[in-house]
Order: sequence, then structure tokens, then C-alpha cells
Amino acid sequence: MTQAFEANSFMKNLITVATIIVGLLIFMFSIDFLTFSLTELNNEAANALFTATSNPFVGLFIGLLTTALIQSSSTISAMVVVLVASGNLSLAQAVPVIMGANIGTTLTSTLVAFGYVLKRKTFRKALSAGVLHDIFNIITVIILLPLEVYFGVLSHMAAWLTHWFVWEEKASMEGIGLNGFFLRPLSYEFYSFLVWPLLALVAGILLMIGSIKILSSLAYKSLITPNFKKIKKHIFNYPFRSFAYGAFFTAAVQSSTVTTSLMVTAVATGKVALRKVFPFIMGANLGTTITAVIAALYKTEAAISVAIVHVLFNLVGNLIFLPFPRLREIPVRLAKKFGKQTSLNKTIGFAYILLTFFIIPFFLIYFNQVEDKPTADKATSEKREQVRMVTDFYPAKPPL
Repeated sequence: MTQAFEANSFMKNLITVATIIVGLLIFMFSIDFLTFSLTELNNEAANALFTATSNPFVGLFIGLLTTALIQSSSTISAMVVVLVASGNLSLAQAVPVIMGANIGTTLTSTLVAFGYVLKRKTFRKALSAGVLHDIFNIITVIILLPLEVYFGVLSHMAAWLTHWFVWEEKASMEGIGLNGFFLRPLSYEFYSFLVWPLLALVAGILLMIGSIKILSSLAYKSLITPNFKKIKKHIFNYPFRSFAYGAFFTAAVQSSTVTTSLMVTAVATGKVALRKVFPFIMGANLGTTITAVIAALYKTEAAISVAIVHVLFNLVGNLIFLPFPRLREIPVRLAKKFGKQTSLNKTIGFAYILLTFFIIPFFLIYFNQVEDKPTADKATSEKREQVRMVTDFYPAKPPL
């Protein structure tokens, strides 16, 4: 009986490990395939993309809207890594998109809160927990976006840090993405089979989303066990432990929407206080950057820089609030006040979701489109100038 149980357990573990390996290979293949597909697109498509994100505020809302629609900041951040690696997006353009993705991913937890809309008290708690993630990311963007737009703080710092990870000469975004991973021959064959570039892009995106879903569901099932439920009640009394747990859990499931949605339920049912769950949510924000890091591991300096930007943005936001209990109270109180007002008038909540995640981003993107689009030559020269400004910031190669 014991031997049969052990054999059954061994087979389950073996299947789990094999599925994880397959999921990782699919994810890595999707990244390489997307990079190859984007390099094959014509210049008009690349220049249109460049023009659309040349305004940092438009880039911010593009990241917000696309993440709100796809509901996976992991997917969007991995796609941004691919776009930069393929040379269709500069590092400076990628930063606002990453910021927008961090706001857009909070939509799910807010929607989960509306599942309690019929119970006023529970709904108030749930919505406060749902919008806490929103408020944290919005405040972080308000602080860091102007610093990035006017001083290039994140992009310059990422460029400098990248030089310590890549032992080559100055990074150049010209011809990026042409040096493939070991899966490049397979990417080439698959691209030749699909023929149409747009079909290849859609296939690559679907493969990426599928691989992330496989990995996240496996990790979720592995972590949500009776033992996990027992230790869950012991972590929230210690902010830094809660932060570390949130980062680890989210890195494992590769989805901050999963972890923050769980916290909405925990707060709504009264298992955890809102202020105690905040460090966990901050940890989840940092843990979700693991996808961009994985996507950049075998790519160029530019792709690594994007992953570093994503980590820096979330890390700086955490450093602003996590060490200071009084500062942590600001988002918590704002979330509580919003939850209270919305429980009295539910129209406020629906208006908030529609305006913040859909209507405002859509109209800002639409009305900020440049009527007289620059020619291909002008757009290319502008992109090269931005690349020069970023790459000139690299220091001399550090000593061995």
C-alpha cells in the first residue's frame, strides 16, 4: 500500500516537473519567436509603433489599456522586452509602457471586489483591498513618471546597471534581436510555415499567454495547500516577512493579479486587516517582474535594460512606502475612504473602473495621435537619436 502511494506520488511529481519544463520551453520559444517575427515586420509598422509611443503619456496609457484588456502585466512586460529586443521600441519609450502595465494589472482585483456588491460591509472591505493596489501604483507613477520624462532616471540607471551584467562594448539597438537563442531554428521554421507576419505575431502572443497560464496554474496548485493555509495567518503581523512572502508567491505564479485577488477575498472575509495586507501587495508588485527578467535572460542589452527598468520601478515604489509605517497609512486610508464612499453609492465604483482603465486611456491615446506622422527616415533618425542619448550614458567597462 505504501509502495503504491509512493509510486503514485512520484509519478505526480514527475508529471509536474515535466509540465513545468514544457511550460518554460514554450515561454522561451514564444519570446524568441516574437522577437524574430517583429524583426521581419516592415518599416512602416515599426515606425507607426515608434510614433505612437513617442509621447510618454500616450505610452503610459497604452500600457494601461492593453494590460487592462489582456489582464496580464507579465504578458505585456514580456512583449515590451521583445519589442525592445527587436529594435522596434527604444528603452526610453518602454519605461512609460511598463508603468502603465503596472496600473492596468490592478483591474482584476478591483473587479473581484464587485463579487461582494450585495453585502455592503463585505463589499466595502473588499473594494478597499482591491483599489489599494491601484492607489499604490498610481502614486508610484505620479512620483516616478516626471522624473523619467525630464531626467531619464529609470532608463539611465537601467542602462548603467545593464553594463555591469553584459560584458561587451556599448549597447546598440541597431540590428537587435538578430542573434537568436537555441530555439531560433525552430522559430524560423514556424515563421516560414505561418507565412503572414501578423499571423505569426498573434501565434507568438497566444503561445506566451498559454505558457504563462500553464506555469501560474501549476505553481498556484502547488502553493495552495493545507500547510500554506496554516502559515498564512502567521505572516501578516510582520511587514517585511509579508512583503517577502508576497514577492515569492507572485514570482512563483507569475501573476500579481492572482495573489492580490486572493488578498481581496482575505480582507473581505475579515481574515486579514487591510493595513496588514499592504506589504504583501507591495511584495506581489515586485514578484511580478520575474517574467520580464526570464524573458530578458538570453536577450540583448536592451532587453535586459527593460527588465531592470521593471524591477527598479517596483523596487523604488516599495522603498518609498515599506520602511515607513506612516507613509504606508496614506494609500490605506485613501483606499478605505474610497471603499466607504462606493459602498454608499456603487455608481462611483463602476465609474472609477470605466474611466480609469478604459475611457480616459482610450480617448487620450486617440486624441494624441499625431495627424502628420513623420516619414520613415525622420522617425528612424529620431529613434537613433534617442538610442544615442541612452547609450551615451553607459560608463566605461567596469574592471574585471
